[in-house]
Amino acid sequence: MTVCKPIVAVTMGDPAGVGPEIAVKALLKPEVQSVCTPLLIGDLGLLQRTARQLSLRAEFNVVVDPIGAVGRLGVIDVVDMKNVDLDSFETGRVSAEAGRASIEYIRKAADLALTGRVDAVATGPINKKAVNLAGSPYIGHTEMLAAFCGVTDPLTMFWVRGVRIFFLTRHLPLVEAIQAVKKERIVEAVIRVASELEKIGVKRPLVAVAALNPHASDEGLVGSEEAQEIVPAVEELKAKGLNVVGPVPADTVFVKALESRYDAVLSLYHDQGHIAAKTVDFYGTVSVTFGLPFLRTSVDHGTAYDIAGKGVADSRSLEEAVKLAAAMVAGRRGA
Repeated sequence: MTVCKPIVAVTMGDPAGVGPEIAVKALLKPEVQSVCTPLLIGDLGLLQRTARQLSLRAEFNVVVDPIGAVGRLGVIDVVDMKNVDLDSFETGRVSAEAGRASIEYIRKAADLALTGRVDAVATGPINKKAVNLAGSPYIGHTEMLAAFCGVTDPLTMFWVRGVRIFFLTRHLPLVEAIQAVKKERIVEAVIRVASELEKIGVKRPLVAVAALNPHASDEGLVGSEEAQEIVPAVEELKAKGLNVVGPVPADTVFVKALESRYDAVLSLYHDQGHIAAKTVDFYGTVSVTFGLPFLRTSVDHGTAYDIAGKGVADSRSLEEAVKLAAAMVAGRRGA
């Protein structure tokens, strides 16, 4: 039986940023086209202009429905949203117009995924200020997609060189994130992490819970959260039959994960995991959102207005995001 390549909807991101450039570069790569049929959601006129500026030979195939995608090397299948006015549009500048366009790409991708016409979504970079100016109450992609899908608490994972990093908290001030390190929350998070990994083919995953304090508190000498919240959570999870260890000191847990000693790490706050992943490979890190009705991956960087339109943006994060989305679809099919 022949298994069709997954169709991955790729959003162009903020049209004033590096999104159009990295989208064109990434979707012309043979290693991307070989694992899936990418369907770019953006503005055709801007994409064509970008390809000319980059001196890239690209043929654009405009489709209304994903069934019309050809999925051929050298051809970029595009859903043209026609929402960028090239005469007045300004590259490298925050604007409500760019924010509105960004939102429309995301909503279209979500609609295609929710109706089963694409298998996964990979998102390009957006600008929080621009989408705010456009009237969006959501701080980023994850919150926006959750609202579109009616999901209350999606689960974020970073993938880099085979390491999977999940986050107990996301966009919280550090003092609030520390206060959120509670036994019940950790137990719930690890159960969800194990469940989502099982869905993509990781059998009985070993999850390491990162420590909060230096040296995992040195038996209470430098903090109490480990003894009061993290250790009891790990013990309860083990009693439930989950494969979990911790608290593992944060200055070693990610190194051990790189050595394939764990299937995943639960980072307790935003920068604990972000700094580790991006130091290892900034452009190779991919953000993944679980808990939505569909698979979603994303670049881990912003719109980079300062280099937009200059032809120097690195497309690797988007390439990795699209390839990982395809691999995860395959994992779910296999599982």
